Amino acid sequence: MKWNKFRLKTTTEAEDIVSSMLMDLGIQGIEIEDRLPMTEEEKEQMFVDILPETGVDDGVAYISFYLEEDDDKERMLADVKRELEEMRSYVDAGECTIEESQTEDVDWVNNWKQYFHQFCVDDILIIPSWEEVKPEDEGKMIIHIDPGTAFGTGMHETTQLCIRQLRKYVTTDTTILDVGCGSGILGMLALKFGAASSVGTDLDPCAIEATHENMKANGISGDKYEVMIGNIIDDKTIQDKVGYEAYDIVVANILADVLVPLTPVIVNHLKEGGIYITSGIIEDKEETVVEAVKASGLNVVSVNHQGEWVSVTARKSRKG
Repeated sequence: MKWNKFRLKTTTEAEDIVSSMLMDLGIQGIEIEDRLPMTEEEKEQMFVDILPETGVDDGVAYISFYLEEDDDKERMLADVKRELEEMRSYVDAGECTIEESQTEDVDWVNNWKQYFHQFCVDDILIIPSWEEVKPEDEGKMIIHIDPGTAFGTGMHETTQLCIRQLRKYVTTDTTILDVGCGSGILGMLALKFGAASSVGTDLDPCAIEATHENMKANGISGDKYEVMIGNIIDDKTIQDKVGYEAYDIVVANILADVLVPLTPVIVNHLKEGGIYITSGIIEDKEETVVEAVKASGLNVVSVNHQGEWVSVTARKSRKG
């Protein structure tokens, strides 16, 4: 099989946001090239195609992605260009030129594995299936994650912000909804924290297989975690299937531009007094999300930062 390769020129400032946008569109196999110097720990953890030993940031980043030969590349490129144009209003995305080429079938789908290694978020060990737990880590909470090429691992600041907020609010009778569940890491960690059940939704059908494989690796039964495919923002079928006023916690680790229309919908799925945890928010978009949360009748509980990313946590008021 041949693949169509697209190499997008952007800025180091925007590379995280652009990468997240591509993943949200369902694009798999992203490669990042830049001249950002990395720490030794980052070199072990980052799964990027080019990993420079030294360098001075010149502000330029290249993000390559692949589409199968029979994919509707014109539609996908139109979606990418539209998102890039909208992105320009809040971040310097650079030239945003896209070079197209074709490549033979190679094992790029699995090449990222050499860069993804076990790591800790506080006292939680996140480990892929191809590595063994070290003796010194056997006392930690352990979650096995094989993210594939399209879904998160917990390595990114936005996911870690969500993990810490979940741990703060999960109790033994918590029901949780994870919008944009991807690999299932947040819903599974909520269960490990003691939650009663998790439901995940995602736009990408691959999320079902990815989550089910990770559930199996973590000994989580199907009656504890259900995954649904569809857009909860405007799909009434998914809204009805998810259920109304059914969740103690809703978590959404998605870009700010999606959180704005999502938030007034999510209010209908939260129980009274329920907690809404958001992340995926670049600093410049913090106030936009905070205002959307308030406009939906939720009360902001906390705003947390890690790196250039933000998490906004809010609570639904109780009636009476």
